[in-house]
Amino acid sequence: MTQPTIGFIGLGLMGAAMVGRLLDKEYAVTVLGNKSRGNIEAAIARGATEAASAKAVAENSDIIMLCMGTSDQVEGRMRGADGVIAGLKPGSTVIDFGTSLPASTLALGDEVAAAKATYLDAPLGRTPMHAKDGLLNIMCSGDKAAFDAVKPVLDDLGENVFHLGKLGSGHTIKLINNFFAMTTANAMSEAFAMADKAGVARSDVYDVMSAGPLRSGMMDFIKAYAVDGDPENLAFSVRNAAKDVGYYGTMAESLGVESIMSRCARNGLNMAVEDGRGEDLVPQMVDFYAAKFSG
Repeated sequence: MTQPTIGFIGLGLMGAAMVGRLLDKEYAVTVLGNKSRGNIEAAIARGATEAASAKAVAENSDIIMLCMGTSDQVEGRMRGADGVIAGLKPGSTVIDFGTSLPASTLALGDEVAAAKATYLDAPLGRTPMHAKDGLLNIMCSGDKAAFDAVKPVLDDLGENVFHLGKLGSGHTIKLINNFFAMTTANAMSEAFAMADKAGVARSDVYDVMSAGPLRSGMMDFIKAYAVDGDPENLAFSVRNAAKDVGYYGTMAESLGVESIMSRCARNGLNMAVEDGRGEDLVPQMVDFYAAKFSG
């Protein structure tokens, strides 16, 4: 069976790893360039084709994938005379792999449907290292027939591929997931910083906590930096974490409620961004809390 042609917009850490995986699996991939050329040039060197606009990406692709940082960025690439929607072929599928606001996803879904194409949201779990080997967790939602049609491609990218129901459900669950993850990461980071302040060893704190029901993968990600000095186990920036927790709060407000538990994590992450730590990785929040306690 002939493989679908793929268009990919957003070659950051995760997107570049996913494009590499698609090229490993011998898909024809069209990419869209941006100011940071390194990942684009690497993809082109491996056989990807560069398009001049998001519209051109859509015109040359059966499946258009976006892996971008914010809903505003996704909307900017989707809309307008040079946007994806303007170039969509009837029957094509657009997949947003980013972490976006569900309300934005639903609005774009209507606009894509008007162009006789289908929009799916499919936010991701795990890291760029998993993406390189096709081991992502993919939380897809939207039209089931369209999902079934693109699932062989998603299976090449992910180890665990979920269909979660109506459009927007994937982004909703991802925001809940990231709220919980970043709240846990911040709590663990503060715990290690508090150990410093109290004069006890971080390793002892970890040994005791991890011997009981508190043990988790997120705890281990933070420990990998706080105790072992390696932040790369969780290659997710403080700035993106702050955005996601903020989106969770916005989603809660759209549902007519106010999040209580996310306030502390959001406050800590935003303070770290204001302190110039936005490009740090989340495990390095330990340094932020330690600096606050020592100051």
